[in-house]
Amino acid sequence: MKVCLLAIACFIGIFWATDAHADELRPAYVELNQISPSEWTILWKASARSRLGRSGVIIIPESCQPVGEAKRRFAASNILTNQTLKCSGSIAGQSIGLKGLELSTTDALVRIAPLDEETRTLRLTPDAPVATIAQKDAIANVAWTYTVIGVEHIVLGFDHLLFVLALVLLLKGGWLVAKTVTAFTIAHSVTLIGSTLGYLSLPSQPVEAIIALSIVFLAVEIVKAQRDKDQTGPRLSERFPWIVAFLFGLLHGFGFAGALAEIGLPQDDIPMALLTFNLGVEIGQLFIVAIALALLALIRRFQQSWLQPVKTATSYAIGIIATYWFIERMVT
Repeated sequence: MKVCLLAIACFIGIFWATDAHADELRPAYVELNQISPSEWTILWKASARSRLGRSGVIIIPESCQPVGEAKRRFAASNILTNQTLKCSGSIAGQSIGLKGLELSTTDALVRIAPLDEETRTLRLTPDAPVATIAQKDAIANVAWTYTVIGVEHIVLGFDHLLFVLALVLLLKGGWLVAKTVTAFTIAHSVTLIGSTLGYLSLPSQPVEAIIALSIVFLAVEIVKAQRDKDQTGPRLSERFPWIVAFLFGLLHGFGFAGALAEIGLPQDDIPMALLTFNLGVEIGQLFIVAIALALLALIRRFQQSWLQPVKTATSYAIGIIATYWFIERMVT
């Protein structure tokens, strides 16, 4: 009974988080491209389910005026808005932003591409929904922006988060978990970079479905490992966890690449953006590992009898949610 109640609580908590906030937490995206000395095009994207997507307004530089009506269309679960602008002179030193971002829980990435100049990258947040366009983009700004995006993507990208959490529940020892998560990072870095640069490609729907299935696999392994530990010893996934993490990490890399393709990359600093995005993902993963290990250590110290029921309940919750994702991704 205790395990059932814990499973229900974990399921409700995780499912509420993923269902209620997954779309709202996707980064918004703004792209400003110069096509002639006085003409620019602006594109901005936000989740159709978010308040920002429904009622947000782009704040354009002061020297620019919109030409014609803005064109809005749906693409997947996003609203895309296109607008042509007439601008007098340089827009450097002027402001750009998103009205309504301050009421959301997401950030926004802004890419500004002038003619014959390097691309600028800005990051807007609910606390700072308006930013000044710099005269020149510092490489440190690109590095910081994509590091933060990488951290946010692993912490707020719930399928990758649950995969890492499942690894923590399956394995014993912080060092073993850290090595396994690093193997996962190396693997998804290979396919992320290959896919982003155009050397590797897989259709997104089956990849996303298999990513969900990889989480189901780990959830089943956790339950079986607890059940069979006294009869058969460590399972293959416990003896060689880095192999399992590496193989599934190759698939997760395609998922990261799809997300990064939606966000966009600064054409002048692609290597730096890829490097720091991967660094951010690794930081986010290690943060999740540290929090999960700390919580398990607290339970082990103060309520030892609850440790296995908590692991079992969490495993069932993860497995149920991942199964739901797998079915959803197969039929949509």
